[in-house]
Parts: sequence; structure tokens; C-alpha cells
Amino acid sequence: MNSLIEKAFSSNILEKDEIVFLLQNDFLNAELFDAADKTRKKNIGNKVHLRGLIEFSNICAKNCRYCGLRCSNKKLERYRLNTKNIIECAQKAKNHGIKTVVLQSGEDSFYSIETMQEIIHNLKKLNLAITLSLGEKTYEEYKAYKEAGANRYLLRIETTDPILYKKMHPKMNLNNRITCLKNLKELNYEVGSGCLVGLPNQSLNSLANDLLFLQNLQVDMAGIGPFIANPDTPLAKEPNGSFILALKIMAIMRLLLPKINIPATTSMETLNKNGQIIALQSGANVIMPNVTKINYRKKYIIYPGKTGIEQNEEETILSVKSKIKNIGREISTNFGTSKTWKAK
Repeated sequence: MNSLIEKAFSSNILEKDEIVFLLQNDFLNAELFDAADKTRKKNIGNKVHLRGLIEFSNICAKNCRYCGLRCSNKKLERYRLNTKNIIECAQKAKNHGIKTVVLQSGEDSFYSIETMQEIIHNLKKLNLAITLSLGEKTYEEYKAYKEAGANRYLLRIETTDPILYKKMHPKMNLNNRITCLKNLKELNYEVGSGCLVGLPNQSLNSLANDLLFLQNLQVDMAGIGPFIANPDTPLAKEPNGSFILALKIMAIMRLLLPKINIPATTSMETLNKNGQIIALQSGANVIMPNVTKINYRKKYIIYPGKTGIEQNEEETILSVKSKIKNIGREISTNFGTSKTWKAK
């Protein structure tokens, strides 16, 4: 094994310049992916956790330049699911043995604290773990959701480069997003974050900083995905991010944080038809099958060409299960709590 990869494998430590070196050079890719897979197997085992994704609103107050849900996109047909619709999606996931649901939406103020508490209470009756992905909220809102029974929260940092962050996120503040992540940690959520790989003018230096930020924050889950240009955004003509570079970022993340949960993201599958399988063999241990009803998921267009968009919920789940079994991995039957998280 190459000495640099051996160092990462044995110590879970890399300096910034060492990360950049691995990102710059492809001759070590096979060893890097193999080391990440061995680290996953050693620390996590062979089980793959399934998270049922429910995209319950595509309405968003933010205007992120890469995202199809941005408030300035007038071509998108908007929708909101009510509590009954959400519970139906969750029940479908449970019927297929999925123990966690992920409630994801744009930043939509329509759903009050009381409404979200009602939704969370109803989901807890199904004996499900609940991950929320609702964007930036106040400490009090996060606290209310946690007290209602939410277990996890996903808030991607996307980039830690302050100049790039400002360009990509009009009228948003990087420091506020970091504060949100720290608040979530303080409230003892299982905290998920992650970065977007391949944004215009994003440097390898910047990506290395993203990895070190996530390691320093001690996230419990990290989602890594390539940028995919949406024709209805200001970045329509920009080239897509690199599947291989995103895979390398994900593999290094596994080496730096060996016990966290790492999803094989849908965006990887969008750029490579075997993307999720390759990711599972390069350090990932989670897949999030979409259990939103098909007529709504077609309207939740962060980026185009999303894999599985024409499948119904059952076809999506069965397809994911087949992928996992075909590579000799097991489907987890537990809640998939991160090995890094401790109850208080």
C-alpha cells in the first residue's frame, strides 16, 4: 500500500497538502478506493442502511445558484404534501423493512413548528427513526423538533470557501450555516453534512478544507455529491462535476472518519449508471431510496436526470435492494444509528 494511503488507513489523519495530492493524482485511485472499502468493512461491517426519502415540499425561500428549487425558478411546478400524504409515504417505506425516513424540503416556512411536531409525533408511532433536512432554522426550532422525537438532521455545508459560498448562495451567510450545525451538535442530533463537488471555480484546496471541516466538526454522516448543472438555473451552461473526483472525496472522508455513515448518493448514480454500486464498494454504507409518490418526485428537481425518477416507490426500493444483494452486501434491519453518536 502506498505510504500516504497507509497513513490514512492506519491513523485516520491526513494533512491538507496530502489530501490535495490525492485529489490531484489518479494513479493512486484504486488503492484509495480499496483502503476506504476496507476501512468501511472494519469499522461498519457489510450491512447497508436504507433511508426512505420523502420530498414533501419543493417550495424554497432561498435562491442558491445551482439548485432547481431556487425561488427564482418560475418554470417549476410547486407542491406541498400534507401530514396524511407524508405518513402514507412513511408507511410504504416501513412496509418494505425501512427503519428510517428522511423528511426533505426546500426552506418552506409554511410548515410551522406545531405542524412539524405533529408530523414527527405521527411518524414516531410507526417506530421509525426520523432524519430532517429542512435547511437553516433557529435554535428554538431545532430544539422543538428534537423534543418531538426527531433523531437526525442533515444540513450540507456545500462549500466552506467563503468567497465561493457567497457566490453560490445569494443573501445567505456561511457563518450562520456553521452556527446551525453547531447548534444541532449541541442539541445532540445525529448530524449530517457534506459538500458539493465541481462547483464553478472550486479549487482542490477548497475541497480539502471541506473535508477537514467535516472531520473537525465530527459529523455523524457525510454526503458527497457531484455538481450537476440544471438548465433552469444561472449555472445552466457550466460543466458537470466529476464522478471520480466526488468518489475520491467520499473515499477520503471514510478514511478520515471511519465510523460515520456515508450515503451512496443519487447524484453519483446520475453521472454513472453504476455510481451507487461503485460508491458502496469505495466506502459508502447507506442508500436513500426515494419513497415520495412519483407524481411529486418528478417536481423535486434540484438537478436534471435524477436516476429512478420514472420508478414508483416499490420499484425504487426493490431496485436498491437488488443492487445491495448483487454485490454481496446485507440490508440492515436496524435503525442504523451512527457509531459516532452517543445518547445523552
